[in-house]
Amino acid sequence: ASDAQKRINAIAQFSELGAGIHIAMKDLEIRGAGDLLGGEQSGFINEIGFETYQKILEEAIEELKENEFKTLFEDQDKSLEKNYVKEVQIDTDFEILFPDDYINIVNERLVLYNELSAIKDEETLMQFQKNLEDRFGKIPPEGEELLSTLRLKWLASKMGLERLIIKNKKCVGYFLSDQQSDFYQSPVFNQILLGVQKQPKKYSMKEKQTRNGLRLLLVLDQVHTVERLLEQLNNLVSN
Repeated sequence: ASDAQKRINAIAQFSELGAGIHIAMKDLEIRGAGDLLGGEQSGFINEIGFETYQKILEEAIEELKENEFKTLFEDQDKSLEKNYVKEVQIDTDFEILFPDDYINIVNERLVLYNELSAIKDEETLMQFQKNLEDRFGKIPPEGEELLSTLRLKWLASKMGLERLIIKNKKCVGYFLSDQQSDFYQSPVFNQILLGVQKQPKKYSMKEKQTRNGLRLLLVLDQVHTVERLLEQLNNLVSN
């Protein structure tokens, strides 16, 4: 069969929700990976999945930029904010979702969750919110909290927080486990330390022994909503 026919067959085969990556991988298989990947690497991608491969590649590039090729990037704009954490884990007892009575089609909700997870900046998030309101009306509080959670992840990433546990109106943030990270010599960490010292009734820092070693924690009380937590963290790093 021709390559075009193979692609049509692939689209017909993978027609369910979220099948785009399968179609893309099938297309890669049909046309060949090219010089960038080569045959061996192509098989590796198929085995672990493209998204996982992309994440590994990005982390490897970032590591090279910070170590072996550090001098090549010393002239980059130092004013740019750096994300010290690649992925922030949030564990909460807040209700953060699009309610069934707001978007009553399951597949539609899944598509929107997927779109939301891919957003990387405020401008795109605001456009997503506008489109959502145009289609479904005013966003309920649970949905607003969901959008704010994305902003919370962005901020936590810059603050060096790998994990946030938000329960019983209290938030515990886990700083980077890598004690050798340059984050601990960064201006943002210094700002956090100063903010905690200035407002000891609102913020505190503790050390905790875990299975993975000693961890530095940031503790905040009176956390009633995600939006409120955002305000508290912004206040901490802007003082």
